[in-house]
Amino acid sequence: MSTEWIGILLLAVLFAAIFIGFPIAFTLIAVGAIGGWLALGPLALHLMTLQFFSVMRDPTLASVPFFLFMGYLLEQSGLMERLFRGIQLALASVRGSLYLAVLVTATIFAAATGIVGSSVTLLGVMAAPAMKRSGYDVRMSAGAITAGGTLGILIPPSVMLIVMGPVVGVPATDLFAAAVIPGLLLSLLYIAYTLVRSYLDPSLGPPLPPEERAESIGEVVKELTFGIAPVVIVIFATLGVILAGIATPTDAGAVGAFAVLLLTLAYRRLTWTGFKTAVYSTLLTSCMILLLVAASNYFGAVFSRLGSATLIAESLLGLDLPPMLMLLVILGIIFVLGWPLEWVPIVLIVVPILLPLVQKLGINLVWFCTLVAVCLQTAWLSPPVALSAYFLKGVVPDWELGDIYKGMVQFMVLQVFGLLLVLVFPQLALWLPAVLRD
Repeated sequence: MSTEWIGILLLAVLFAAIFIGFPIAFTLIAVGAIGGWLALGPLALHLMTLQFFSVMRDPTLASVPFFLFMGYLLEQSGLMERLFRGIQLALASVRGSLYLAVLVTATIFAAATGIVGSSVTLLGVMAAPAMKRSGYDVRMSAGAITAGGTLGILIPPSVMLIVMGPVVGVPATDLFAAAVIPGLLLSLLYIAYTLVRSYLDPSLGPPLPPEERAESIGEVVKELTFGIAPVVIVIFATLGVILAGIATPTDAGAVGAFAVLLLTLAYRRLTWTGFKTAVYSTLLTSCMILLLVAASNYFGAVFSRLGSATLIAESLLGLDLPPMLMLLVILGIIFVLGWPLEWVPIVLIVVPILLPLVQKLGINLVWFCTLVAVCLQTAWLSPPVALSAYFLKGVVPDWELGDIYKGMVQFMVLQVFGLLLVLVFPQLALWLPAVLRD
């Protein structure tokens, strides 16, 4: 058997083990080490040393804990609840105001953390009780919460984009800039959809009842001023210095995390238990992500050394499909894999395998990464797995899973439409990075 086919066999063994339920990181290391030793001999161990140390020396990946800490701090401190309350009071008389409050809060929270599970859970805890009291449609409510929560995977500082940058050899700052407009576009699509449907059918999203509204305009101004402004300033100042090239993601992430810590202390919203939970969650998630990055880099190095990636690329090129059709095939593969798998193995295993093909087709890598990010975001809402549904079901157990699914499908259609817009109009992703480089 040739080394190329040994690599294909290793890939099949890897996916079989992952679907059975073996831990992804340790499976990557074990399959890469055993298969690499059999095919390459001692070189497999040298590759392990090289790849693990290259990950540890990568300064961009050091930003992952900082941005995670920002998100977990905001989650534990309760500041996002005040943000949601301020928007809710300001829009109390608008049909579908709670949908709008959920989606605006989700967009802002997405700029603080790239963890979808945390976003969906927090939005469900904050918004579901108010939506039930106000008589909002369960399906639309579930769809708005889950779709809004998935924005964290796309809107910078997305952890997925930070990890994807070194994988494809593109600066994370370029990926951040490229994801801004598609992320806001999806948010606007969700908002427009919910508001139009609420206007046409007031029973889907009636205005807040009088007892839920603010007693005076002063209360609304106070909540908007103290609940929204500080959080928004900290988050967008952090992103601003990254996009402007003033600071690296790691430097800006450190400053942003410290600023959010000071903010939570100044508002006296953070307890010692909440702080410990945020630190522990940051440590746990960071270790998981960085170990996966190192393990997948190692497996990818073995896989490439065996020549398997080249074999796959040349086989697909042999189909002689137009570049756009080939790109649709690639995105279709990623979309389907996004049903049973999280973004981590797809970005770290599948994307590197397909990368030689993308490069030979002459596809812009920044545009390609943005399409992959939007595609993976869509997969979070795709039945039958749709992990966002289970996160929401966990915090709102009285909502039927079937209703949650039916609500998510509505927004998944909007996401597919947004993906097609980015596919047909590449400048939606490429315009801002070009402007910031000039």
